[in-house]
Amino acid sequence: MTVRDDIHGQIVAGLKGAKFPINTPEELLAAFPAGADTTCRSGDLAVTAGEAGKLLTPADFPFRDAKQVADTIVDRAGL
Repeated sequence: MTVRDDIHGQIVAGLKGAKFPINTPEELLAAFPAGADTTCRSGDLAVTAGEAGKLLTPADFPFRDAKQVADTIVDRAGL
C-alpha cells in the first residue's frame, strides 16, 4: 500500500460516522474523532486533521462524502 492510499484510507475511516454534506472547515474538523488533533500516519509521515485542513479552500465546500474529502487532501498534499 502506498503512503497516498494509506492516508486516504485513514481519512475515509476517520470520517465514517460523519454527517454529510459538510459545509464548513469547522464542521469538517468536528467530524473527525479527535477533532483537529486526529492524526493519520504512514511510515515516517504524520499529519493532523488541523494541518490537512490548511490545504483546503472555501471553494472546496461543501463535501458530499468522505472519499471527496480524502481525494482533495491527498491531491493537495502531493501524496
